[in-house]
Amino acid sequence: MMFCAEPEIPMSDDEFRLIRDLIYNHCGLFFDHDTKYLLEKRLGKRLTTHQLPAFKEYYHFLKYNRNKDQELSDIMDVLTTNETYFFREAFQLKAFTEEIIPELKKIKGGKGDRVLRIWSAGCSTGEEPYTIAMLLLELGLVPQWKVEIIGTDISHRVLQHARKAVYGKTSFRVTDESYIKRYFHEQEDGFRVADEVKGLVTISHLNMFDQNRVALLGRMDVIFCRNVIIYFDQLAKRRVADAFYKSLADGGYLLLGHAESLMNISTAFTLKHLKNDMVYQKPPGGGTAGGSF
Repeated sequence: MMFCAEPEIPMSDDEFRLIRDLIYNHCGLFFDHDTKYLLEKRLGKRLTTHQLPAFKEYYHFLKYNRNKDQELSDIMDVLTTNETYFFREAFQLKAFTEEIIPELKKIKGGKGDRVLRIWSAGCSTGEEPYTIAMLLLELGLVPQWKVEIIGTDISHRVLQHARKAVYGKTSFRVTDESYIKRYFHEQEDGFRVADEVKGLVTISHLNMFDQNRVALLGRMDVIFCRNVIIYFDQLAKRRVADAFYKSLADGGYLLLGHAESLMNISTAFTLKHLKNDMVYQKPPGGGTAGGSF
């Protein structure tokens, strides 16, 4: 018996523009015309799932169906790539532990404030926020300080992985053996993050374009957003940079991926040259970001 593969449903240029703009307005992900085939290929299965004959009908589904919010959430899992691992970008993490944290401890501790809040924006499968937690435990910050690390992502699929907190060998490609022995428990399906690490981390679903939800996170001392804004166009990058500025406490730090910068995006942050890396800081004097973006 022969099984014939279902023919791929073609996406017209008009359909591409409509769907691309709808996704962009939802979350800032931008697809230029060169990546039309990606949308066509990755969303084609959604047409089959909903028994829709063409992308035009799928666009109407995304715009008007009562399940449109769930569908937009589902396709984020299809459209986003989530390759990450523990202790990524070592020089930046060295700057974080040896320069940023001591400075924040001195300033905040001097005011009697012993709460440290860190946001891992676009945390993917959770390696980044758990790395931050391990580093702070190594510094002996807990329990003298209350540490809150919030990992957020737009993809429910990767967040399930982050909450489960069990990882395979590819996540440990640059992890020192001592960390694995101290902070992980080996089990049949991989290595599970220890409870003392998990206890410092909260994993939440968040669309960075949802300004009301972002505001609910409260003030942050440090924001990690690495290898996320490379998927945004200039306008979306400015919008996210503005949200980060408002979320940071005065003197707080923004750490981007090494391939990313705020050049031509924001003048509100100060580019700070530390010994180990270059990072962005919200000026200690604060002020408003108005006119800076």
